[in-house]
Amino acid sequence: MPEGSIRRLVLVVLAIVVMGGLLVDSAAQKKRRTRRRTSSPKITNPEIYQPSPDSTNSSESGSATDSSNSHANSNSNTQAEDPEAMKRTIRTLSNQVDKLTDKLNEMQTSQQSMVDLERLSRAEQRSSQLRAELREVQARKADLQAHLEQVEFQLKPENIERAAVGYGTTRPEELRAQRQRQLEGDRDRTQQQIEQLTGNEARVQQALATSDVEVDRLQKKVDAADRAAIDNAKTTANQNSMPDVTPTPTPSP
Repeated sequence: MPEGSIRRLVLVVLAIVVMGGLLVDSAAQKKRRTRRRTSSPKITNPEIYQPSPDSTNSSESGSATDSSNSHANSNSNTQAEDPEAMKRTIRTLSNQVDKLTDKLNEMQTSQQSMVDLERLSRAEQRSSQLRAELREVQARKADLQAHLEQVEFQLKPENIERAAVGYGTTRPEELRAQRQRQLEGDRDRTQQQIEQLTGNEARVQQALATSDVEVDRLQKKVDAADRAAIDNAKTTANQNSMPDVTPTPTPSP
């Protein structure tokens, strides 16, 4: 290769190396400048807040509401501290409690009256049934006693003899004996029935006496409850007709 060509090649390589170094140096300087620019703080002025009309109105209404609430609280505190207002409130509540108590008592009295009336009705019905049973027992007993008297009359010897003669038998002694046995058996059965009816009559009379005592007691209780209800109604009517007197407040010094 000729020497001229070698020199040219060396010059070209040196030129390329120099240009590359310059490019690297310029790129490094640009990076330094960029870092310096980004690292330096940027001072900005804050924006001035300007309230909107809606927020102004809401704040004004909120302040007005707070003032009204504080005024109401002050008024309630003033009323709570007023002794006359407290007395009136206590009196009103006491009257309401008294009215509720009276109504409750009336309801209990009415319920008790209904129970007493039901018991009275049952006791009267039982007494009526016992009286009917007693009349029936006494009627049967009277019939048996009348039959017993008839049997006793037929048991007399002359009546037995008269009955035997009417048959026209050849053995009147046997007929009289048979007739007497029949009448005596009838008499014994009738006496036993009368004794049973007498025991039933005593039992029914005892039950009837007890039922009548219960009826009398319940009747007195119901009558007393009715009188008390009438008196309470009159008292309530008088109280309602009386005008309410409100106490006049005394002026404070």
